[in-house]
Amino acid sequence: MTTIGGAAASAAAPRRIIPPATVKCKCLLLLSSSSHSFSLPSLSSPPASSLKHLRSTPFLPNLFHHQQRSANFTTVASPRCFASDANQLKRAREDIKELLKAKLCHPLFVRLGWHDSGTYNKNIEEWPIRGGANGSLRFDVELKHGANAGLVNALNILQPVKDKYPGVTYADLFQLASATAIQEAGGPKIPMKYGRVDVIGAEQCPEEGRLPDAGPPSPASHLRDVFYRMGLSDKDIVALSGGHTLGRARPERSGWGKPETTYTKYGPGAPGGQSWTVQWLKFDNSYFKDVKERKNEDLLVLPTDAAIFEDPSFKVYAEKYAEDQEAFFKDYAESHAKLSNLGAKFDPPEGFELDDSPPAQPESEKFDAAKYSSGKRELSENMKQKIRSEYESIGGSPDKPLKSNYFLNIIIIIAVLAVLTYLLGN
Repeated sequence: MTTIGGAAASAAAPRRIIPPATVKCKCLLLLSSSSHSFSLPSLSSPPASSLKHLRSTPFLPNLFHHQQRSANFTTVASPRCFASDANQLKRAREDIKELLKAKLCHPLFVRLGWHDSGTYNKNIEEWPIRGGANGSLRFDVELKHGANAGLVNALNILQPVKDKYPGVTYADLFQLASATAIQEAGGPKIPMKYGRVDVIGAEQCPEEGRLPDAGPPSPASHLRDVFYRMGLSDKDIVALSGGHTLGRARPERSGWGKPETTYTKYGPGAPGGQSWTVQWLKFDNSYFKDVKERKNEDLLVLPTDAAIFEDPSFKVYAEKYAEDQEAFFKDYAESHAKLSNLGAKFDPPEGFELDDSPPAQPESEKFDAAKYSSGKRELSENMKQKIRSEYESIGGSPDKPLKSNYFLNIIIIIAVLAVLTYLLGN
């Protein structure tokens, strides 16, 4: 499980600044295990033994993209529960697309969404104790979980979007960013629904230990223990493992992978690490082909990756996806959507979908000169801007004259000539 989360902000709510020395992000192995640091006692030099427990299962893509620690991200608890505004969600989606183009953070966003939802326990009914997609990952107590090392970077990247669209919950923002990243990387469109409600305090975060490990003693059994607890199936496990087609692992952060390979030496983004696929920012079925063949030593294969071709039940789906990308895309889209809904509390209860139409533009107030008449009083800067806008809307500018109306100019010239001819004739 790997990728993003979001939460609502409010002036009335207490502000929680994530200390740079304590922030750790969930690193789901699915997308990039380079950032997986499990149970790291300190940020500076985690022991290699603990790093080996990197949370990198096929369900948790570790998207390693510039996993530097930052103290710039501010977590703000919502004073009450509320759902997202659909039009603001659409606008946020467009901004996320621009962020993906500029920062190439697709794996990181996928991991963020997966880690926020992947804590779900189907055996617990009460919300939010059951975990899941509820925006709890924004709180530093959960960010410090070993599996989340580096995800503070995803939060820092997304926080300006949250600030710009306060009507979007963190829970929806994380899942929106994750699904958008998959599609923008060439993957399938995820049948998402929105309306998730945020938790309002750090005390509502799940306990550590609910996310998968990358190298457990019995990989197949471990994957089933974790994903069955979420209510997911063998097909979901293998399909979500395909998320590792994105991202790379870094040994200094997770204990897995090489310092650099032919495919990561020069980036894109920060160079280094080891990827599962050659084109690790392109979403396709190459992960299954490469894991099956294991012919390229520059490509990463974790114990949990190998398990999908070693376990008889998993292998049925892995072989299918290696041969049929369309089948993989179909099953992945279904499993990703299922994962993104785990444990979520929706308002309205059935949630809502976003169509592909462009977001509605906010209506601007029509300028009415009479409304703002104020004698000789100085106009406010706001009103000066309104006047400037109205003037410019008809082709003028305070810095230049209005555009000429050549037809009118010709009529005026003819009239003047006619008058002059008449006067001269007399």
